[in-house]
Amino acid sequence: MNKIKELINEISELDSKLNEKDFLLTWEQTPQELKRVLKTADALKQMRAENISTKVFDSGLGVSLFRDNSTRTRFSYSSACNMLGLAVQDLDEGKSQIAHGETVRETANMISFCADVIGIRDDMYLGAGNAYMREVGEALDDGHAEGVLPQRPALVNLQCDIDHPTQSMADLAWLQEHFGSLENLKGKKIAMTWAYSPSYGKPLSVPQGIIGLMTRFGMDVTLAHPEGYELIPEVVETARKNAQQSGGSFTQVTSMEDAFRDADIVYPKSWAPYKVMGRRTELLRANDHEGLKSLEQECLAENAKHKDWHCTEQMMELTRDGEALYMHCLPADITGVSCEAGEVTEGVFEKYRIPTYKEASWKPYIIAAMILNRSLENPADILEKLLAKADKRVDD
Repeated sequence: MNKIKELINEISELDSKLNEKDFLLTWEQTPQELKRVLKTADALKQMRAENISTKVFDSGLGVSLFRDNSTRTRFSYSSACNMLGLAVQDLDEGKSQIAHGETVRETANMISFCADVIGIRDDMYLGAGNAYMREVGEALDDGHAEGVLPQRPALVNLQCDIDHPTQSMADLAWLQEHFGSLENLKGKKIAMTWAYSPSYGKPLSVPQGIIGLMTRFGMDVTLAHPEGYELIPEVVETARKNAQQSGGSFTQVTSMEDAFRDADIVYPKSWAPYKVMGRRTELLRANDHEGLKSLEQECLAENAKHKDWHCTEQMMELTRDGEALYMHCLPADITGVSCEAGEVTEGVFEKYRIPTYKEASWKPYIIAAMILNRSLENPADILEKLLAKADKRVDD
C-alpha cells in the first residue's frame, strides 16, 4: 500500500499536458509525460494485485477499431477499458454505414455520444494510419466544441504505420521492472535487429517504436538490418536526435552479429522494407491482387537470402556475458515450432518465454494509464480516492 501511495504522489508531481492531446506517437510526449504514464500503469497494476477496484468510470463506452488482426493488443484494450469500468464495443466497418460512404467526421461523432475512449489499430497502409487517427481526433474536437459530444473521448493509437506506442511503452515498463529503474537503463545497449521470417508484410511500427522511445532514456540503441530493409527515414532521424538529447547513442549497422555483440537487450523482429511497404500500399489501394502476389514472391525470395539473421544460441553468446534479455512483441516466428525457419530458435525462445509473457502483461495497464491521463487532468486524485476507498474487486 505504501508503494502505491508513493507512486500516486510521484504522478501528481510530474508536469503533464496529456489531458490536452492524444497519445499517437511517443516522441510527441515529454519525458515527464512518459514517466507519468509508466507510473500510472504501475499504480494500476499494484492496485489490481492488492484486489483494489480501479473502476474509475461508473459507465461509458470504449470503442475499438481494428483494421488488422490482433490478439494481445485487442484483449489488452478490452482489459484496460473493463478495468476502468467501461464497456467495450468493436466497430465493424463492414456492418456500419462506413461501407456506404459515411465520412470520418460523421462516424467519429456518431460512435462517441457516450464514449470515453476510442482505440484504433490501422497499420496496413503506409502514410495513412496515423493520418486517419489525426482526422478522427479533429472530428472529435469539433464535435465536443460544438456541444454534440458531452466529453471529448480519449484517442489511443493501438498501432499505426509509424509507431506502436502501447507496445513500446509496455516494453519500457518491462525493462524498468527487469533492471530496477529507468535510471538503470542509461548506458544499456539494446539491439533492435531485423530477423528472418517466412512472411513479408510485417509493419515497421514496432522497430520504429523501439528506436523512437528507448533513445529518450539514455540507452545505447543499435538498429541492425540487411541493406534494403530501411525504416521510415524521418523516424530514424528522430531517434538520432533523441539520443543526442538524452545522452545515449544511436548506431546503425548491417550485421546482426555486430548488433548482438555486448548487448544487454536484444529485440530480433522481422519487418518489411520501407520501400516495399510503400509499393504494397499502392497495390492494396488499387485492389491489384496479382500485383500483390508478385510483390510477395519477390519479397519472400529476398528474405530467403538473409536466413542467417537468426537469433540462435550462438548469436546470444555474443551478448554481454551471454545473458542478454531477449524481447519480442509476439507472436515470434519460432524455428521448428511455428514455422520451418524463423526469427528465433526454439531453445532461445523457450528460455525467455516467461519473460516475454511478463513483457506483454504490461500492455493492459499501459493502455489504461493512457486513457486516464487523457481523460483526467489529475489522475492521481482519482487513484488516491480509490485507494482510500479500497473497495475489493473480488470479495474473498
